[in-house]
Amino acid sequence: MATQVEEPASTALPPADSSEVELTIVMPCLNEAETVEACVAEARSYLDRAGINGEVLVADNGSTDGSQALARNAGARVIAVPQKGYGSALIAGISAAKGTYVIMGDADQSYDFGDLDVFVAELRGGADLVMGNRFAGGIENGAMPALHKYLGNPVLSRIGRLLFRSPVRDFHCGLRGFRRDRALNLDLRTTGMEFASELVVKATLSGQRVVEVPTKLRPDGRSRPPHLRSWRDGWRHLRFLLLYSPRWLFLYPGAAAMLVGVVGMVVLGSALWAPGQGRFAEALLIAACGLVTAGFQAVLCAVLAREFAASQRLLPPVRGRARHITAKLKLETGLVAGLVLIITSLVLLVVSLVTSAHSNPVALAASPAFRIGAIAVTVGVWGVQAALGSWLLSVLTLPRLGALTDADN
Repeated sequence: MATQVEEPASTALPPADSSEVELTIVMPCLNEAETVEACVAEARSYLDRAGINGEVLVADNGSTDGSQALARNAGARVIAVPQKGYGSALIAGISAAKGTYVIMGDADQSYDFGDLDVFVAELRGGADLVMGNRFAGGIENGAMPALHKYLGNPVLSRIGRLLFRSPVRDFHCGLRGFRRDRALNLDLRTTGMEFASELVVKATLSGQRVVEVPTKLRPDGRSRPPHLRSWRDGWRHLRFLLLYSPRWLFLYPGAAAMLVGVVGMVVLGSALWAPGQGRFAEALLIAACGLVTAGFQAVLCAVLAREFAASQRLLPPVRGRARHITAKLKLETGLVAGLVLIITSLVLLVVSLVTSAHSNPVALAASPAFRIGAIAVTVGVWGVQAALGSWLLSVLTLPRLGALTDADN
């Protein structure tokens, strides 16, 4: 079921249970001595003003400028995260958080930690993930480079919405809130900047309730360049989105290649179209056969990649029509299909051999023997692919105790 973005709830905060830590504000930190103290103080001030039993947690990623002491002096709990990376710091921070809810934000003063009422209200109202939207809330002058504002963020967010049917319009907003238990259930793994995309993608695919609220972005308070590297991290986001969408990476391109290739094989193999007095048609026929073979391999990769991702909990289990289809792709089915294709290939090769024995050796047009032979080899390759693919799919779908337990639940 596709996740729907809902209108923000009222910012009036309903009462909370004061017997437990309700909210943890997590800030990843790497050499933020210029700004971390002010960010922690702003967050602490918000918790006091709103009457929320909460904490500020700084996940330090190996700072060497004294950020840790500054954060502690301002009232934060600091944990050390030795594994480098934005995602590593946040995953460790989420795991160490004591709050029922977590709001994460950068420790560079680009986000206003004193204005979190709408996030808290939505979380208390039942939202699993509350995403800030900087384009809706306003981007102050100098707060975001033009490359990110007009190209990077809009394009990557649009790709994310297309590939995963996600309604989120600002995939990379660094200010977001979520239920801690629901975030842990997502089994988040990415260690770099692509963590921002992973959280949105997995929440969407898991059917969590996602709400998007306007968020203002301010210029950060640092004198040094940001850790973000536009092209490198942009590519890492795009790579992640493609790797987590086997349909768009493998299935749709593969199906399109197969369709074009099959049409080419039909019209060229039957001599309905014979350009270049037939000689050029031979090259086109080989190209069409190769296109179908590559397309078939891509479709097979889509099935295998999706099953592998589900088995490793990278993506939710396959359900619905896709689950019905893959359930029928048993080892025996693939072996039988592969055997039929291989036998068909051998028969066509014999026909090609017999035909070539009676063909005119000096004919200019592509010979029927060549056309039949090319198609025969292609069909044989399909048979081998189907047989080997069914073996690999069987390995990936071997029952596991954890998988059986999940299915029973």
